[in-house]
Amino acid sequence: MSFSDGISAINLEMSERVPRTEYGPTDNWPLVRAVTGIDVNEASDVSTRRKASRAMEQAWNFDFRWNVWVGAGNGHFPGRYTKMGHAVFDEGGTDYSEEVDCPFAEPEEVLAFDPMEEYGPADIAKITKEFNDNYDNQIDLNPDAVNMTGIYTTCVSGLIEMFGWDMLLTAAGTDPKAFGEVTNRYTAWISRHFQALAECKAPIVMVHDDIVWTEGAFMHPDWYKKFVFPNYKKMFAPVLEAGKKIMYTSDGTYHQFVDDIADCGVHGFVMEPTTDMGYIAEKYGKTHCFVGNADTRILLLGSKEDIYNEVKRCMDIGKKCPGFFMAVGNHIPPNTPVENAIYYNECYEKLGRR
Repeated sequence: MSFSDGISAINLEMSERVPRTEYGPTDNWPLVRAVTGIDVNEASDVSTRRKASRAMEQAWNFDFRWNVWVGAGNGHFPGRYTKMGHAVFDEGGTDYSEEVDCPFAEPEEVLAFDPMEEYGPADIAKITKEFNDNYDNQIDLNPDAVNMTGIYTTCVSGLIEMFGWDMLLTAAGTDPKAFGEVTNRYTAWISRHFQALAECKAPIVMVHDDIVWTEGAFMHPDWYKKFVFPNYKKMFAPVLEAGKKIMYTSDGTYHQFVDDIADCGVHGFVMEPTTDMGYIAEKYGKTHCFVGNADTRILLLGSKEDIYNEVKRCMDIGKKCPGFFMAVGNHIPPNTPVENAIYYNECYEKLGRR
């Protein structure tokens, strides 16, 4: 692990090796066992799992740790929000949930919803302390990498958390303008969390917002330009004024909005394989850092030649850019063949020297 290579990329300074991060392999216990030799699984005690995850990060030389703090699941939505269940991802299916509950019965309830009335104004001092504690905890867990704290439910992801997909799409389709006003009211409420993010000690912060699907925008592009990106500028302003660097993440295919997002002041892009990393490298490769974007499906189903070619594709795009981090887009889940994941790492080590 190398803080120096990670921070060099954040600061757009060319390092001798391409830095990297990954999502998921530190909890992918079959892979962790193979890489570290530590006998660990989902039933192991916390100390053993933490030791094994740390050893995995050291073995694969992580330079950057994706992390956020604010979201519905840890008490930041103190009122109604939708529970959407969870499919199996972790080994043994420990994350599976059938709990599905939407407290909104009609789209009119969504269109009338005011988060400030429902949740009350957030306590900036309290949330600032939570950000600081979260950041300190990340440094304790991963002292040799670039760490951060951040917000998961920035804008669109906040709407998804509150309403769930079915009711969100129904309400937005019923009256897009009124739903835009709901978005404005949500922004007014979540902005206090961004003020806390500006006041916390972390110099680098993560802003997550799933604004699209794999197919791209799920609302008309003009709706985003009227109700999402202007609100980003309002939310991000205190963070930027505090001198922090903002890393931005969206799942799905968001290259049609890269210019809009850049215009909001972010310093880096995190993306899945379907977003056009070549466009980001060509237009923003000297001014922004970016993280991605090998296709996890190739690790899951591809041959060694396929895996090598996918790593080479990413390196051919990003290696010439000082802010490029290598990563598998989305995750390396537990059903990935261990030998494929290990070979992917070998390809990274072979191709990652500048």
